[in-house]
Amino acid sequence: MTPMNTAQKIAAILKSRLHASVVEIEDQSDRHAGHAGAAGGGGHYNVLIVSERFGGLPAIRRHRLVYEALAAEMGSAIHALSLRALAPDEWQASADRPQ
Repeated sequence: MTPMNTAQKIAAILKSRLHASVVEIEDQSDRHAGHAGAAGGGGHYNVLIVSERFGGLPAIRRHRLVYEALAAEMGSAIHALSLRALAPDEWQASADRPQ
């Protein structure tokens, strides 16, 4: 079996722990070469996550749920996350959603 890369692992964790229906991850680590945080090997990721758990929650609570789910990866495999956390109804109304 092929080991998961960090993006695949992030997606698996978010789908499992937050019951995410959509997880899109862009690895932006190559854009941060030479950055002090990149020296430790942690990656930079842009993450879109859609979960029922986010319904009615402000952005700060949504982000906390994501950071709690990824706590074991933060500071090692993950150096930085850019998050877009949406409830399903927000995703349905989003112009970014594939048609």
